[in-house]
Amino acid sequence: MSLNTLELIGEVVQIETLRYTPAGIPLLSFTLRHMSEQVEAGMQRKVECNVPVMAIGQIAEKAKHIQSGANLRVSGFIAQRSLKSTQLVLHINILEII
Repeated sequence: MSLNTLELIGEVVQIETLRYTPAGIPLLSFTLRHMSEQVEAGMQRKVECNVPVMAIGQIAEKAKHIQSGANLRVSGFIAQRSLKSTQLVLHINILEII
């Protein structure tokens, strides 16, 4: 069992300042608000959620000028925020401004 991918479109609703890991790697955290309609059990369902997102390395550098209100399409994988936190975060591998 190794499949762990997520693709999401959303609006940036909160963005932190670019920071660097102890190894000097750029890291940017922000929150995407996703809103859509999905079919579940044969019925339309309105979906709204805020997803914490993390960009590291070149993707963080690319994203450092993004502001609240920007619409993004992101793809990546889900992982714990850190060894001490069980909060899930979407780690971006691909970022597209739309």
